[in-house]
Amino acid sequence: MADTTATRIGDSSEAQQFLDTFRRSEYLEPETALIAAILEDAIHDYRKYRSARDAAGKQRFRESEEWLMHEANGWIFSFGNVCEFLGLNPEYVRRGLREMEGSGSDLEKHRSNASKRAA
Repeated sequence: MADTTATRIGDSSEAQQFLDTFRRSEYLEPETALIAAILEDAIHDYRKYRSARDAAGKQRFRESEEWLMHEANGWIFSFGNVCEFLGLNPEYVRRGLREMEGSGSDLEKHRSNASKRAA
């Protein structure tokens, strides 16, 4: 297995890699596709609107952040339940999102730096 630096490449994009795998598969159960789409949409909004300056963008970021970072699992479509259904560790996904947020860089820059660390 690769060293721990290479293993960390997926830290901030584990959910995205998981969803990309779904897209490549020939057939998904409709329920799995729906759950994956919910998570993908929230992660997309979180990344895209985290630096928004307009009211609509800020609102989309707040809504996605609230859902992604909320700990309670009382609702069937809570982040924790969605991750459990998809076989993801919610804290691992959250940590990747937080690390990405703290870096102040966009996704492409993050991927570029991860590639350099792996080399």
